[in-house]
Amino acid sequence: MYKRFALAGVVITCLCAATVASAVLLEVKEAVRIFRQSTKPLDPQVKELLADVAPGKPQTILVIGDDRRKKEALKKHPPPTRSDTMILVRLDPHQRATALMSLPRDLLVDIPGHGRQKLNAAFAYGEDRLTLRTVRNLLRIPIHHYVRVTFWGFRGAVDKLGCVYADVDRRYYNDNHPPNGGGPPYAVIDVGAGYQKLCGQDALDYVRYRHLDNDLIRAARQQSFLGEAKNQIGVGSVFSNRKELLKIFGESVRTDIESESAVLSLLKLVAESAAKPIQEVQFPAEDAGDGSGNVVIGENTLQKTVESFLAARATKGPRGTAKSTVTTPRRSKRSRRQRSTVPGLFRNRTSAEDIAAPLQTKLDRLPVYYPSLMSSTGNYKVTDSRTYNIVDRGGKRHRAYRIVAYEGRIGQYYGVQGTDWKSPPILDDPDKRVRSGGRTYQLFYDGSRLKLVAWTTRRGSYWVSNTLLRTLNNRQMLAIARSTRSAAAR
Repeated sequence: MYKRFALAGVVITCLCAATVASAVLLEVKEAVRIFRQSTKPLDPQVKELLADVAPGKPQTILVIGDDRRKKEALKKHPPPTRSDTMILVRLDPHQRATALMSLPRDLLVDIPGHGRQKLNAAFAYGEDRLTLRTVRNLLRIPIHHYVRVTFWGFRGAVDKLGCVYADVDRRYYNDNHPPNGGGPPYAVIDVGAGYQKLCGQDALDYVRYRHLDNDLIRAARQQSFLGEAKNQIGVGSVFSNRKELLKIFGESVRTDIESESAVLSLLKLVAESAAKPIQEVQFPAEDAGDGSGNVVIGENTLQKTVESFLAARATKGPRGTAKSTVTTPRRSKRSRRQRSTVPGLFRNRTSAEDIAAPLQTKLDRLPVYYPSLMSSTGNYKVTDSRTYNIVDRGGKRHRAYRIVAYEGRIGQYYGVQGTDWKSPPILDDPDKRVRSGGRTYQLFYDGSRLKLVAWTTRRGSYWVSNTLLRTLNNRQMLAIARSTRSAAAR
């Protein structure tokens, strides 16, 4: 059960549960013993920077990802590296949600003793202690617990917990040769587009991918994955695999949460917060504009973001900004007649139909729905669109397809998904239902923005997915969903 806060770091943890049974509490002493046998102690100077907190009071946890390889991380003096991921978790029983906020690794900040540099450079200069000081100085809030997680530990935990179903917006591919990615020594990655079951290595590749997008998009992708993990992984799975998980976390996690009293205090807080939803708080940094890939945030914006995090309140609008890579073409009088009544969209049935038709020939029993509306600044990714199989928890194979569309800004892809799986986990618990044009649409929100518009037929389940930064507004999302039609009915 200790995995709940150790993995609070990776957030497949502290945020995973539904209830904490008395039988679990009896395991705390044994859990602490197993964890201590496997882990390396945290630098005592790190603990001095953490704020004291009374049991049951709100707590903020800083989680960072260490991307060193396992053989390097287990050395007595591991080589320096930059932190790969930084996530803040806010557990507050008085709020209606558990807040989750990612800090961009390329955010320009003042690092004590080293001037203004990228946030993740703090770990390279001073590891846990300097990272904690830098984040605390940036946000000006107390941090109560610190968790450092290696990504091979993340990979092992995902496998042990039965993998996670994720809605992958596009194909993530790197062969270490331009234009498909950077050169060595980056990992070779190939994760196809579409809703699918991601296990250890594929899950790690998906959340860590860093080519052909930017840090804001990467953070949004990680938050999306962790949100899905929280919704799918229950306390029963954690408890039944507790001993194996504790060994994994003991080797891969360093944290101040190691005493029985600290574990029990946090368990109580987790139990009170477990039934509440996760609220992903946007960190609205913007591109520095100098071609470096760095991002910045204004003082007033930062203060408002911190206030939203402490109050577990979503930031309105898209998650962030991304530069357009497509110049809006000048359209002729004829093409202007094809514009949609919804700003930002235009009618382009032919392009979508050209993708849907070959997909339909591979799917005998599943009609392929395609949109006749698309983003005015985007295009379709023919090479990313595909048919494939999804395997459910019972091992049954389901046919599926994904049509991928590029919205026109760096890393921003939306799409249409279909599958003959009638009850995929992603469609559990819609926020709202609306009736329009003979269909009942299920609406799923991320803060004020629609992230998913879904509907079902006799043959299967379908949905339109927003971009990672939620750059399509609600009116556009609904319009695209309403414009879909079946290629099988031609």
